Amino acid sequence: MPKSIHSTQPPLKFISPRFNPLVLKIVSWFLPLILRVRTRPWLPAGIVKIEAKNAEILAKLYQEFQAGKVRFLIAFRHPEVEDPLSMLYLLSRIVPKVARAKGISLQYPVHSHFMYERGMTLWAGNWLGWLFSYVGGVPVRRGRRVDRNAIQMARDLFANAKMPIAIAPEGGTNGHSGIVSPLEPGVAQLSFWCVEDLQKANREETVFIIPIGIKYSYVNPPWSKIDWLLSKLEADSGLQVAEITQTGKQEEILYQRIFHIAGYLITEMEEFYRRFYHRDLPAITPEETDQPNDILITRLHRLMDTALQVCEQYFNVQPQGNFIDRCRRLEEAGWNYIYRDDITDINSLPPFKRGLADWVAEEADLKMQHMRIAESFVAVTANYIQEKPTAERFAETALLMFDMLSRIKESTLPGRPRLGLKQAMITVGEPISVSERWQLCQGNKQASRKGLSDLTNDLQVVLEELIKD
Repeated sequence: MPKSIHSTQPPLKFISPRFNPLVLKIVSWFLPLILRVRTRPWLPAGIVKIEAKNAEILAKLYQEFQAGKVRFLIAFRHPEVEDPLSMLYLLSRIVPKVARAKGISLQYPVHSHFMYERGMTLWAGNWLGWLFSYVGGVPVRRGRRVDRNAIQMARDLFANAKMPIAIAPEGGTNGHSGIVSPLEPGVAQLSFWCVEDLQKANREETVFIIPIGIKYSYVNPPWSKIDWLLSKLEADSGLQVAEITQTGKQEEILYQRIFHIAGYLITEMEEFYRRFYHRDLPAITPEETDQPNDILITRLHRLMDTALQVCEQYFNVQPQGNFIDRCRRLEEAGWNYIYRDDITDINSLPPFKRGLADWVAEEADLKMQHMRIAESFVAVTANYIQEKPTAERFAETALLMFDMLSRIKESTLPGRPRLGLKQAMITVGEPISVSERWQLCQGNKQASRKGLSDLTNDLQVVLEELIKD
């Protein structure tokens, strides 16, 4: 995440893809090292092992793609920021290896264009935009009602490029390997458009969506590191650790601590919005049948709604859709205040107008922090840990709380603590034929809308199945 913004910024220009096979080859050479060290080269952390199930499905499809028989889109799960690296490893190493073992002939490169969120270059740096451009990336501004540059480029690449295209249909990370966030409709719409574009060009390729699940686990459960992280959260929160009963199994104790920290943070944030933003957040009186977890989640969702309302009222944005939809629109509204398309040359502004522009940008950046806090918890559920009290789920929940505290107490968001060595399991699902579905829903707009909705819902179900143990 970038440092706090104190001045207006130039507009976020579209970064056109300029695929360069040499750059891809160099990145692929260094990929195992990048996966291992990433942002913390001095810590024993990173991804040290990646395996795949059903990779021969992709190998066969790449062969048919290169023969001009099919077009396909890779729809992959997006739980963590490491996912693009995991996908690159799948395509550059695992799929070619499986193809050789199965006698499937493939041409280099086995790669894909991909869409990435334009804001990534804001916290990572402009170098990332350059790199993504040369390895086939297409930037998209998620909150825009229509990002024409991104849509037109993705549509053209899907139908005409020498490589398929990959998209995360969730639109962003949710920090949960075991939960798929609601899918955005863009994957289904692009797929239908591809069929239409091929039909208009009198081309006979069949269009598919290839669902891919990604799930991470620790090589060795980092219970001691989780304990350390919870102690840090307790200390940063000002909690009296002695209040927690240190009896029972390890998982029970850790869960009790997480529950205690979460309850404390929610209480403090409720009081923050009551006192300084004059919000009416009455105490919730539980029914006899209410479970403590459900009450906590009810309070969390009310708190998220309150934070988003504060942000929406400032930017004059109507609250529509689920939490994710609201966060996307607020992000775009904030960027419009900071990255000014309406200012031709910032440096040519007279001091008075420049001061006003800087004031607007700084205040917008502060207001967006309300949205960022809500954004961190969009996938949190009442029983995520209790359903499967694994080290991974404890770690994911604790790290989300770490993100929240970091946003509040730091001007920048520090890198997450790396709790241990991780491994990834990538599962390739059965191809979904879009061409067949497109044929069935032709005739009127209602049928087309239903077809898009059904395809999105079916893809959601498939992705959820792919990450089940």
